[in-house]
Amino acid sequence: MQALVSIIMGSTSDLPVMEKAAAFLDSMDVPFEMHALSAHRTPEEVESFARNARSRGVKVIIAGAGMAAALPGVIAAQTVVPVIGVPIKGMLDGLDALLSIVQMPPGIPVATVGVNGAQNAAILAVEMLALADETLARKMEAYKAGLKDKIVKANAELKQVTYKNKTN
Repeated sequence: MQALVSIIMGSTSDLPVMEKAAAFLDSMDVPFEMHALSAHRTPEEVESFARNARSRGVKVIIAGAGMAAALPGVIAAQTVVPVIGVPIKGMLDGLDALLSIVQMPPGIPVATVGVNGAQNAAILAVEMLALADETLARKMEAYKAGLKDKIVKANAELKQVTYKNKTN
């Protein structure tokens, strides 16, 4: 099985956040790999990973990073594979990481999700893959229909809640 998505994190301390991306990819039967790579501590390994990702068949990279959060941008600078950045909450409630990832210079885009938004990064990655994979597109349609069903059910339950001045 060849990985279509790479999940990269600055260190394994990011795993509690990034495993949400892994769980979603797994639920969609999308092959993925996970690596800990640091833009500051292992720059040569990051460069090698980024330069070789496409030739290894990787279609999307999800890169999580906190604080200075250079990892997604460093990867994006060295590959044409789309990179989705996940700012990890740490210092400044993750605002520092969010700004570091989202404020990339022209020509080096990094799609960015919310702080600790690894599941949304995986959803976005699957949507990208689904452009060329009808089976994945159907799975995503079913997933989104399930989201709607949850809200419909929640509204039905709310109708059963009574208050003296509640009108519905």
